[in-house]
Amino acid sequence: MKMMNRKKFLQNTGKILAGSVLLPPILQACAAPESTVQNTGGMKKSLKFGMVQEDLSVLDKFKLLKDLGFDGVELDSPNDLTEKEILEARDKTGLEIPGVVNSLHWKMPISDADPAVRTKCTGSMKQALRDCKKYGGTTVLLVPAVVNDKTSYDDAYKRSQEEIRKMLPVAEETGVKIALENVWNNFLLSPLEAARYIDELESDMVGWYFDVGNIVRYGWPEQWIRILGKRIIKLDIKEYSRKLANDNGVWEGFKAELLEGDCNWPEVMKALHEVGYVGWGSAEIPGGDRKRLAQIASLMDKIYDYYPNS
Repeated sequence: MKMMNRKKFLQNTGKILAGSVLLPPILQACAAPESTVQNTGGMKKSLKFGMVQEDLSVLDKFKLLKDLGFDGVELDSPNDLTEKEILEARDKTGLEIPGVVNSLHWKMPISDADPAVRTKCTGSMKQALRDCKKYGGTTVLLVPAVVNDKTSYDDAYKRSQEEIRKMLPVAEETGVKIALENVWNNFLLSPLEAARYIDELESDMVGWYFDVGNIVRYGWPEQWIRILGKRIIKLDIKEYSRKLANDNGVWEGFKAELLEGDCNWPEVMKALHEVGYVGWGSAEIPGGDRKRLAQIASLMDKIYDYYPNS
């Protein structure tokens, strides 16, 4: 799915204010027109490799997932697996590797005050982009910044964009996109700001990896989807319960099973249809053995059934 040229976007809609107030054109650009996209069974099921908790070889884990009806699996990168066993598992099973998740972005964020730390993470992203191309994937998931008592919001914003720009030549070389994910990292806390952040990078090689469950604590996923629109290039399937969070603590909200929390999946799927998103959804929830993974596949099918015209 080709994204609009960011430079043309800014030229056509006018400059965006540097503060928290955005000009009306950005709101109009974020809003999705009524879509005529029809779902032809295009929603695909993936999950994270670490969710497979059977004691099996890489090949047998891929076989297990294929048998259970998954279309793909996402790996971390850099990782300790050999390229040969990954490619062999992919080719023998037909299970796709739609993308990878950067494995250093939390421990060594590109917003860190230490330039050496930032350089390390940026280097790992360049490797992940090249690994992803070898695997046949299209995105590398990146947490763009972590804001805390040692890293201010404005510093995180500036540093992270500077580092992402250093990754862009490799993204362009490989054709693999950098997919920024919304996580509880105290950064990019509104969809308008997230859209602006991406557009300022002026590259079709940067998009958004939208995590449905992560938004529920402080917003409504369907609203984010309609504002981010075509910037969304991948989707994480996750649940969250406000009641569990209120009763037992914020992290407990993630213990809700799929379809049993506060993600309004009919509205989420409707919003995805409106912005023309038909593609990968990757479960990022507690995994387990064959029985548990089969349950996850079944629940994902029920969620996808809410996609209009499915």
